[in-house]
Amino acid sequence: MGGELDQSAIERYRRTGALSPFRVFDEAEAARLRGALEAVEAERGPVFTENRPRPGDMIRGSYRFKSHLLFRWLAEVVRTPRILDLVEDLIGPDILCWTTHWFIKEAHSPQYVSWHQDSRYWGVESDRFVSVWLALSPATRASGCLRVLPGSHLKPPMEHEDTWSEHNMLTRGQSINGIDEARALELELAPGEVALFDYRLAHASAPNTSDDRRIGIGIRYIAPSARQVQADWDSASLVRGSDRFGHFEPEPEPSCDFDPVAVAFHERADAEQRKIYYQGATTAGDRDHAAAG
Repeated sequence: MGGELDQSAIERYRRTGALSPFRVFDEAEAARLRGALEAVEAERGPVFTENRPRPGDMIRGSYRFKSHLLFRWLAEVVRTPRILDLVEDLIGPDILCWTTHWFIKEAHSPQYVSWHQDSRYWGVESDRFVSVWLALSPATRASGCLRVLPGSHLKPPMEHEDTWSEHNMLTRGQSINGIDEARALELELAPGEVALFDYRLAHASAPNTSDDRRIGIGIRYIAPSARQVQADWDSASLVRGSDRFGHFEPEPEPSCDFDPVAVAFHERADAEQRKIYYQGATTAGDRDHAAAG
């Protein structure tokens, strides 16, 4: 297991914070996974794309996070040996999947992701936390592929502002101002390819101006030594090796889509994770009051 990355690639990851692209699924398998996603959407509506769920409509937004607990096919994706071999080279042989995040931009959509660092909002304390961004449709400059700021993970955390912008896909529209766009790298991916990046790395993506949907999922992997420091409870799925620390509640692996045991666990895990994402959030009113003061 492991051994997918040579020492020069590992050193480049440590220096820049990202590596891309790597093929993990062929075109046929990527198309099958996209079909599985779109079959759920056809039955239940756009449950993976709602950013901030409306009152009384929590189920829509809840599919977007930790959906590896809801769908057997996605539980298999996060345990794909090729993906885990890449991750193992970066964080070691014991691996937890902390969460999954869908990022779906419709064709010619104004939706975007502002510059941000995940480490500012997730409460996970670790220097071994890698995000795997998997494309299920073409992720190109035109469709709004992942953009990263190399080396930003090695510097002090950047200041963020909660913008709550309508088309921002982040939970609170968190945004870093003053990014030197000329330094950004665009990580284009074909369906079935992944990019790897450190969760402290500043990253963003532009709107989708193409004729196809841009479908991507972020799979977040941590070493079991990681800790959740913003909440008393958190959970993760052991996907390789062993967990000698017990800092995260073990998640059940679904035996089928909407396995009742896993669905019940997901309800709690999703609610607790949202509390973490919104912790310390400011509103537009808060900003206006501070400015007036």
